[in-house]
Amino acid sequence: MDVKFPIGQLEVPEKVTLENIQEWIKQIETYTDRLRETVDSLSDEKLSKTYRDGSWNVRQLVHHIADSQLNMYQRLKLALTDESPTVPAFDQEKWAVQPDTELPVESSIKMLEGINKRIVALGHRLTEEQLSRFFVHETNGEITVATKVAKLAWHEEHHLEHIKIALTK
Repeated sequence: MDVKFPIGQLEVPEKVTLENIQEWIKQIETYTDRLRETVDSLSDEKLSKTYRDGSWNVRQLVHHIADSQLNMYQRLKLALTDESPTVPAFDQEKWAVQPDTELPVESSIKMLEGINKRIVALGHRLTEEQLSRFFVHETNGEITVATKVAKLAWHEEHHLEHIKIALTK
C-alpha cells in the first residue's frame, strides 16, 4: 500500500452518471459520523500522531479536511451559478499551520457537518446537464461539477484512511 495514497489516487469515470454522483453523495452524507467515531475520544498525544514521516498529524488532517471541503464547496457552487468562473488555488501547507489549526478538532467536525449537509442537498438535485458545468482552476484548468463531486468524496475518504494509519502507529 502506498501510504501517501492509501485508497489510491482519484479516478473519475470518463462518463459520470447521476448514479455515480449519488454513490459519492452517500459517502459524503455519512462522513462526519465516521470521522467523529474515529477521532472523538483521542488524547492530545494521539491527535499528534502522523501517518508517515513529515506528514500532517491527525489534528492537522481534521482541520485540513474542513478547510479543503470549504474551498471545494465554494468552487462547486460557483460552477453551478457562474459561467466558467476562475478560482484561485489555496496553499494548503500554509493553511495547515495557521493558529486556528490548534483548536480542538470538534470545531472542524462541526464545520464539516454543515458543509457536507449542503453538498449533499446540492448533490441530490444535480441534473445531467449540470454535471458538465465547470470552473477554471488557476493552476489545474477546467474542472467539471462531476469531477468536483467525485473529489469531494474521495478527498474525505483519503484523509480518513491517513488518520486510521496514524492511529495504528
